[in-house]
Amino acid sequence: MRKNIRLLTHGALIAAMYVALTYLQNFLFPDSASMAIQFRVSEALCILAFFTPAAIPGLAIGCLLFNISYQFALPLDFIIGTAASAGAAGSMWALRNVKIMGLPLPGLLMPALWNAPLVGWELSVYIGGAFWLNALYVAIGEAAVLLILGSLLYFVMERRGIAKRLFS
Repeated sequence: MRKNIRLLTHGALIAAMYVALTYLQNFLFPDSASMAIQFRVSEALCILAFFTPAAIPGLAIGCLLFNISYQFALPLDFIIGTAASAGAAGSMWALRNVKIMGLPLPGLLMPALWNAPLVGWELSVYIGGAFWLNALYVAIGEAAVLLILGSLLYFVMERRGIAKRLFS
């Protein structure tokens, strides 16, 4: 029972951090977390899926809560964004031990691989344009955030033992 409460708490905190970081980014740099090429700083939190399965529902619910509460969100954002976040986080958890030169590179690419086709399709439905171009924009934003900010956060958490202290 105690482990379930810990996982639930971790998931809730991850969801809250995702929403707060996304709103903070949009406050400091208006709509930068919701453009075609999204550089959502909160997506760097996806690396938490390497350390705890609680990140899977936490990130999905965080994405859902932001999209539901954001005034410019499109109706499909609620379903598509949540599904992409859950799929990416689940894939990252599954690939957590696959590393290339000490970096979980295959896992770091999962948000780009999940969001590109799903969100790219959604953007094509709502704003038009070529699917492949929309998917490319989404993939660029996701990959940049995860490979730069996500990698940095991953190394800090690993090297300083933060992940073990938080999630053990």
